[in-house]
Amino acid sequence: MTTLAVLQARMSSTRLPGKAMLPLMGEPMLVRQLERIRRADRIDGIVIATSTDPRDDVIAELARTQGTGLVRGPQDDVLQRFVLAVEEFAPDVVVRLTADCPLASPAVIDAVIEQFGSVEADYCSNTLTPTFPDGLDAEVVRAHVLLDVAAVSTDPAEREHVTLGVYRRPDRYRLASHTGPRDLSSLRWTVDTRPDYEFVKAVYEELFPADPSFDVDAILELLERRPELNRTTADEARNAALAGLDTGAMHA
Repeated sequence: MTTLAVLQARMSSTRLPGKAMLPLMGEPMLVRQLERIRRADRIDGIVIATSTDPRDDVIAELARTQGTGLVRGPQDDVLQRFVLAVEEFAPDVVVRLTADCPLASPAVIDAVIEQFGSVEADYCSNTLTPTFPDGLDAEVVRAHVLLDVAAVSTDPAEREHVTLGVYRRPDRYRLASHTGPRDLSSLRWTVDTRPDYEFVKAVYEELFPADPSFDVDAILELLERRPELNRTTADEARNAALAGLDTGAMHA
């Protein structure tokens, strides 16, 4: 069974335009995230899914220089970009990742994939019942399920948010939720705003020189030593893009 990570990325973020290319220790943020994803043992390949907007040419060029797969599709119909990835690369399983997560954890990604396989789910994520810091999100879904949803859904929200059309249909698809040993969901490690970026930049500057493969425990230890660095849901709401949407059954 082939497992493909599909990393959606664009330059036209409304709150922090061009964030994917902001520097972290001498490389674009997107490159640092790719380094982390590559350390996941259960992923067979990575594809960057960007748009056909000329502003995203720089992301397409980065994909080529980094040796990842690349698909380009509609700006707002992100689900269609994933369909293009499935059609071109023919995976059995897709891991959906977003390019605003430069602290992505390979161990967490592997754990979600492992649970997905062990319970034979159609969809498994650590976002249905959030216990991980915002920015460690990983969603695993059967490729044919994405194609099924794409074939029937005309809802703009489902086209934009890719997996929304899956977990809105718990009567049709088997959902599973991966949770951590403790609730860290109030921590904010994603990048949507300039303060988010400054936080991630500070984490990299503290940890990367000594250990480029630093992971969750090292970040938590840093925040214990330097609590002034911390960002939480008190600073920015979690999953603000989904606010007000009927997301259906959120528990498996």
